[in-house]
Amino acid sequence: MGKTIGIISLKGGVGKTSVTAASDFKKRVLLVDGSLSNPTLGMHLKVLAPEITLNHVLCRDVNACDAVCKLDKFDLIPSSFSARINASPLGLKDKLKSLKKRYDMIILDSSPLLNEETLAVMLASDSILVVTTPDIPTLATTMKAVKTAKQRGVPINGIILNKVHNRNFELSIEDVEKTADVPVVAVIPYDINSLRALSEFTPSTSFKPNSESSQEYRKLAATLIGEKYRPFRWREIFRINPTRQEINREIFYERVFG
Repeated sequence: MGKTIGIISLKGGVGKTSVTAASDFKKRVLLVDGSLSNPTLGMHLKVLAPEITLNHVLCRDVNACDAVCKLDKFDLIPSSFSARINASPLGLKDKLKSLKKRYDMIILDSSPLLNEETLAVMLASDSILVVTTPDIPTLATTMKAVKTAKQRGVPINGIILNKVHNRNFELSIEDVEKTADVPVVAVIPYDINSLRALSEFTPSTSFKPNSESSQEYRKLAATLIGEKYRPFRWREIFRINPTRQEINREIFYERVFG
């Protein structure tokens, strides 16, 4: 039975959809665009005008399996960007039940707003990851996402700190963890190749697989599915002290799979 993970943020522009589309691992993975009002996941992957979407599934016109688009490394259920289909997102969890036997992992991209779509993704998820950038306004909205998930009893696997420049004016990992009371499990450095990958309709992990950001995505993905990913890098071999996010991933791995 596959696990369902929601990718949540309540502020646009933090890279939430890019995180979802970068889920590149040798497992049976299904991506679902849970943002009905502002779907962009299909655009990241050049699925621009799908005939059958999540909107149709939620309207009970078709089964969820009929909306699956087969891509190179994973499958996708897109939402409709142009079709005017009034669909309630709150049936999402029930619609995905039949697919959990087919996939090792189902990853849900949510709306960047605190609305029914985001709540539906939370309720349909076995656990969630919250994406934020290291600045005060975004962290404030992150706190809302964390609070909402906790109120509904949805486990939070951790925070993904995205678009990090490693400058002293940014919030530190310690600042984010202390404020949100949630561990940071990945720190994704800002990478211009993410924008280049978007222009090519390609996940960044495929566009530049050896970049620092791609390696961090893969480490996180490996932890979530219970595998160990150890890229061969001299600087990692000779590094004595692990980073904070590496420690948090190891704690998560031992708690869930150990």
